Amino acid sequence: QVQLVESGGGVVQSGGSLRLSCAASGDTLHYHAIGWFRQAPGKEREGISCISNSGDSTYYSDVIDGRATISRDNAKNTVYLELMSLKPEDTAVYYCATVWLQLCHAKVVRARDEQWGQGTQVTVSS
Repeated sequence: QVQLVESGGGVVQSGGSLRLSCAASGDTLHYHAIGWFRQAPGKEREGISCISNSGDSTYYSDVIDGRATISRDNAKNTVYLELMSLKPEDTAVYYCATVWLQLCHAKVVRARDEQWGQGTQVTVSS
């Protein structure tokens, strides 16, 4: 079973950028499609992006489309989410998780299980 650890969050000003990392251990990452999720205070967790096992298929939800790039380096067992032109409403805890590949192809980001890590906090100041 793969374990995922998120990092790279921080406090940035509106318009700034961050690169989040999702590092895997316990299993080889290239077996898994990976998704990024976020949960803002008082809101439900939402899936915002996903990438296929090979990296040749990606999806972004409307809330970040055009402002984010998801990528993966299977040799480093890591998936990245680069966030750009950040807005205060992007403030949230960001999580990564293994997702259903076929759903990712169908533009649905859904975790395969509910095993969530600590996440990484992104705070965008206005």
